[in-house]
Amino acid sequence: MNAALIFGGLIALMLTGMPISIALGLTVLTFLFTMTAVPIDTVALKLFTGIEKFEIMAIPFFILAGNFLTHGGVARRMIAFATSMVGHWHGGLGLGGVFACALFAAVSGSSPATVVAIGSVILPAMVAQGFPTRFGAGVITTSGALGILIPPSIVMVMYCVATSGMMVEGPDGTIVDAASVGEMFIAGVIPGIMLAGALALTTWYRAWKNDYPRLPKASWGERWQAFRRAIWGLLLIVIVMGGIYTGTFTPTEAAAMSAVYAFVIAVFVYKDMGLRDVPRVLLASANMSAMLLYIITNAVLFSFLLTHENIPQALGQWMVDSGLTWWMFLIAVNIILLAAGNFMEPSSIVLIMAPILFPVAVRLGIDPVHFGIMIIVNMEVGMCHPPVGLNLYVASGITKMGITELTIAVWPWLLTMLAFLLLVTYVPQISLFLPHLLGMR
Repeated sequence: MNAALIFGGLIALMLTGMPISIALGLTVLTFLFTMTAVPIDTVALKLFTGIEKFEIMAIPFFILAGNFLTHGGVARRMIAFATSMVGHWHGGLGLGGVFACALFAAVSGSSPATVVAIGSVILPAMVAQGFPTRFGAGVITTSGALGILIPPSIVMVMYCVATSGMMVEGPDGTIVDAASVGEMFIAGVIPGIMLAGALALTTWYRAWKNDYPRLPKASWGERWQAFRRAIWGLLLIVIVMGGIYTGTFTPTEAAAMSAVYAFVIAVFVYKDMGLRDVPRVLLASANMSAMLLYIITNAVLFSFLLTHENIPQALGQWMVDSGLTWWMFLIAVNIILLAAGNFMEPSSIVLIMAPILFPVAVRLGIDPVHFGIMIIVNMEVGMCHPPVGLNLYVASGITKMGITELTIAVWPWLLTMLAFLLLVTYVPQISLFLPHLLGMR
């Protein structure tokens, strides 16, 4: 009954068009003050302590780094390098767009930022070369989603924040720790590369089938020059992932390093951004960070309410007692998350659903890292379909296409992503191979 009241109230407030963060806060406060005896000072304390986690500091730093890179000419050089390598194949510019999105995803951590940075440069070039606008929009909208799967990823940090500190018993009674940010980043490498390859294969096949244009084959000298121009941006991948793997710094410290490095190369190395542009970038980053932190704060309160009422534990026990197997549970989770993607954005979904589903997954013997990667791939799919797909709206602003037309354009790549989601769901080693190899899990 309590669970029905909590979720019923949340859904009712969301249906009024109220922002999710405010709906979360109102639901929690209304229930706590009318149905429980929790003192108000406990609520206030939880509100502030909920965002004191060290990992949360990574979010504004990665947002800042992504904004510096978006405005600092890094994307243009990555596109030039990617197209020099694969531009002579069928659909050359489209393939270059996929690989450029993968490269930019490895330094930005944000899907919308990847779509803006790569799409605003490569889409006009594709149209000018003779590609249909729908083809280019489909490629960039879906490939931009790699921004939250290929590390570093802001949504991965959200998952770790939502589940950190949860000590849940596994099927054999042992306590299972939640996944760390470092483990999630390393685990996302192989799935990210595989999904980029699958999207590239879909792009190549459609271009080959329709005989879309190809670029002249670049010489090795031209490729070397393109690599040299892009090297400063590509080095950020080495700094972040290499620093985390070697233990030189934590993921949060890596985020701070990436923000400083992105500022230096944008302003002093590439010089595509002047010092007068820095305050504008700082303000935009602060606005986005404040929005996400406000959602996190209210989601922490929501998680506290669910835990106080023992809802996740009761749900887990009910599923175990009812004989639900791990593979049946994963089907249900995929359906729930894909449905949630129809009316919520990824950060809110992860912060609300992860604390509920995580204990059940652990009780059924599912590894927290594998479960996290599966959630991230679900979020990628949600960013590319209506009515709330963020990437669709970003791409619509670039291409001037309507959401309905864009939805039709992305279908071939969206089906590829759904097939990959099934693969990641039922082949845990795709996510766990690298953490196991490096002794992190």
